[in-house]
Amino acid sequence: MTLLNSRVKLGINLYYSDAKMALPIKQIQRAEELGYDAVWTAEAYGSDALSPLAYIGALTKRIKLGTAICQIAARTPANFAMTIQTIDQMVGEGRLMAGLGVSGPQIVEGWYGQPWGKPNYKIRDYIAIVRKILAREEPVTHEGKEIVLPYRGEDATGLGKPLKSILHGNPNIPLLLGTFSDTNMRMTGEIADGWIGDTKWTPTSAPRFSALLQEGLARRTDGRTLEDFLIYATLSVRVDDDVSAAMAPFKKEIALYVGGMGAKGKNFHNDMMVAAGYGAEAQRIQELYLAGHKAEAEATVPDEFVDDQALIGPAARIKERWKPWEDTAAYGLKGLSLNRPTDEAVELMAQIVGG
Repeated sequence: MTLLNSRVKLGINLYYSDAKMALPIKQIQRAEELGYDAVWTAEAYGSDALSPLAYIGALTKRIKLGTAICQIAARTPANFAMTIQTIDQMVGEGRLMAGLGVSGPQIVEGWYGQPWGKPNYKIRDYIAIVRKILAREEPVTHEGKEIVLPYRGEDATGLGKPLKSILHGNPNIPLLLGTFSDTNMRMTGEIADGWIGDTKWTPTSAPRFSALLQEGLARRTDGRTLEDFLIYATLSVRVDDDVSAAMAPFKKEIALYVGGMGAKGKNFHNDMMVAAGYGAEAQRIQELYLAGHKAEAEATVPDEFVDDQALIGPAARIKERWKPWEDTAAYGLKGLSLNRPTDEAVELMAQIVGG
């Protein structure tokens, strides 16, 4: 397995909005002043991921703008390509990084009204079509297992025709994927420009994830290697003298995702906790959460599991525990984005990483 020698860049991950749309513009502008590399957004079933980037891009000058992630079911490949190339031109070409993922069947079928289908095939088709649109080499056609252009379903008029984008967009907008099954991670290394590891990338999991991505990279014919493959992840930082109290909100969120997201037999977050070596705990958390015992589910989350995936405590403890995260650059990591950070965390991490 290849290892690299590089430094990790910092970013901010805003995720999606709560009940009221709000963006920490002053914090983002300060992060840009401090040399932060990127700001990321996401979407679930409320605010979308792309609109905020246009707004942020208009109020900043250099910081890169990424989606982590946009849901494939939310937009056709053509609509996604149109939107990212439009934003990229408005904010200054080369700032946008487009992260995509399939979400889960509860959202895909329940919110978007789309069939879950075969995610691996759908992702391959989607990425291929977006690349063709951005490249503008010819009118776009595609014969995929999940998506066909022009459309030729039973209700087709037969009048659909291949088209080429009117807008001459940036053909080099990076397309990243947020995938976690072994099969889809290998595919990510094979077809994408990078991978969104979210909070699943840790010093413990990095070797395994990197190896899967490198298996996919080995299948490529375009010369891309781990060195120029864009791996971005998210790190939670909580500055607090009381380590135990600071862990409480993390345990609440972990219990929600591991216990309550998805169906009992199809929960990607639960699978990730199992893969991290906490199988019995993951099973118990899900049992408790689905039975309505949320507080007990939160209490079942081990301190070690929280500590493995976040930097928590006073500044000195955070600085002391930073190096293992920075060292994951050897496995291909390019950037770590702080998970909805406080202003204090933004300043502290700039000092630690810059120093």
